[in-house]
Amino acid sequence: MTASPAALPHHDGSPLYVSTQTPELGGTVALRLRVPRGFADLRVVRVRSNPDREPSYADARVVHETPDAVWWQAEVVVENPVHGYRWLLEDHDAETWWLTSKGLSSIETRDIDDFRLVTFPAPPDWGKDLVMYQVFPDRFARSAAADDREPPEWAMPAAWGDPVIHVGPGTGEQFFGGDLDGVREHLDHLLDLGVNLLYLTPVFPARSNHRYDAQSFDHVDPLLGGDEALVRLVEAAHERGIRVIGDLTTNHSGDAHEWFRAAFENPGAAESAFYLWLDETQSDYVSWLGHKSLPKFNWNSSELRERFIEGPESVVARFLQPPFSFDGWRIDVANMTGRYRDEDLNEAVRRAIRRTMVEVNPDTLLVGESTNDASGGDFTGDAWHGAMTYANFTRPLWNWLSVPGSPAGGGLGMTLGRTTDYTGLEFYAAHREFAAALPWRTRLHTMNALDTHDTPRFATSAREGVVPVAVGLSMTLPGIPVVWAGDEFGFTAADGEEARTPIPWDAADAYADHIALYRRMIALKREHPALNGGGIRWLHASEEAVAFVRESADECVLVVATRSATEVDLAGELPDDAELLEGAAPWRAGLVRTPGPSFLAWRLPGVQLPAW
Repeated sequence: MTASPAALPHHDGSPLYVSTQTPELGGTVALRLRVPRGFADLRVVRVRSNPDREPSYADARVVHETPDAVWWQAEVVVENPVHGYRWLLEDHDAETWWLTSKGLSSIETRDIDDFRLVTFPAPPDWGKDLVMYQVFPDRFARSAAADDREPPEWAMPAAWGDPVIHVGPGTGEQFFGGDLDGVREHLDHLLDLGVNLLYLTPVFPARSNHRYDAQSFDHVDPLLGGDEALVRLVEAAHERGIRVIGDLTTNHSGDAHEWFRAAFENPGAAESAFYLWLDETQSDYVSWLGHKSLPKFNWNSSELRERFIEGPESVVARFLQPPFSFDGWRIDVANMTGRYRDEDLNEAVRRAIRRTMVEVNPDTLLVGESTNDASGGDFTGDAWHGAMTYANFTRPLWNWLSVPGSPAGGGLGMTLGRTTDYTGLEFYAAHREFAAALPWRTRLHTMNALDTHDTPRFATSAREGVVPVAVGLSMTLPGIPVVWAGDEFGFTAADGEEARTPIPWDAADAYADHIALYRRMIALKREHPALNGGGIRWLHASEEAVAFVRESADECVLVVATRSATEVDLAGELPDDAELLEGAAPWRAGLVRTPGPSFLAWRLPGVQLPAW
């Protein structure tokens, strides 16, 4: 990096920079650009749009000046559902720059890096204010009723404190017997943390502890307490102001699913068209990554669409309506859904899911799993409101804050499955690279997960003292912070299977310090408007530190995160009388000195600009 990020022109999709968060096709949107004093004496500022893939330009004018910056504004007409645009800057010496979502460039930039306005139906208003808590039902808590249920024939029963089998035989069959009434009985723990969104991994009957191999989508697994237990849980969560989303596998079912059993070796069955068969007798079939227990759906089938994703009687719709009243869905393997060799039905499927959700209850959230790069075109806002992904937050964070060479496991895509040694500069660069192609609304609804049920626990290989830094970043960067049940207890685990550890409720007091950390960081996120929809302007990136400010009209929150003792120069950005919200480190004239790994946050006045 040749210049501090604070010294460069800035634009993002937040309300300070874009006049509306819900643009309409054919409507006019005003856009603003912040140019720091001292960057360059600009002669021309223009917005280059790309309607119908043919460039057009709109001239900008100065609308506001402060001692620190000059603000330019231009108006554009939104001509496509996904309207790409970038800024073109020229100084009096005819030197030119392009500003895109990836940053400033002196050479022409790619369309994929443009900022984006999207006209698709907006996410629910509550989506940008979330802190998500992920629960794996078999391992969270057992109610007394669980003791009266006979374990299924596939299961290997385990006592609640037994070690988790995470390698080899029994991995998917070890059965602890957690249930939905157990989750309900511990909702006050979530409330105490400050969580306001509960994400349940699958609750449908299956032949594994993870339940991603559904046997039916018609009802809740009786081992979890059945339909009535889910209704009780959602009602109790809603009473506490906690929303609940479910988990749906649209890429595959289990090989014991009623649809698959009807069609297997039975070409005349109505369900035959639901799957991808490899022989005429329908005894061989396409499956998820070759796992025969997970046969892949064929979304050419109109009957499958009608039963599963289209209309008020579909699976998608049924669980969003009373009595279940889910507040949305997380879609498993969303990136692979509808894709097989030369056929790609992903767009049709995801749009059908969202269309059904809008028809049944538009005030619902839809998040799609995309384990690798989520910027390849699926997340324009036409269906998924955000991504459960690892490339823009989890992997860069692990590479910066973990001990180099630590196991990454679980398909995280690290070098040879292990972390590398990123500097803060590389964390910043990787985060921006993978967030660049996501529209602003999508960024706000994309999950910031330190870890999940598919990864090792972050704390396992974290450098000494950096867990508060990582938790703080998850809460303050744009997106939905994720608490995977057990993170707040300080759990460690070498892989995703081991991470599915039963919660030791009887010994919860022993984890009071860890829980207090999460409670404090969640409160920071929940209590400050700038962290719930405000823009992000990067101020600093170096080997040991990053800094940024989340900006809104009401307030700004400035964040410094370091992995060791270091100095961060924020002259002109951090006044001596700033209100310290989190952390402890001296600062004067903008120079912050941290004694070791540190997460610091200050409250600053909001950005006051002329009305649009």
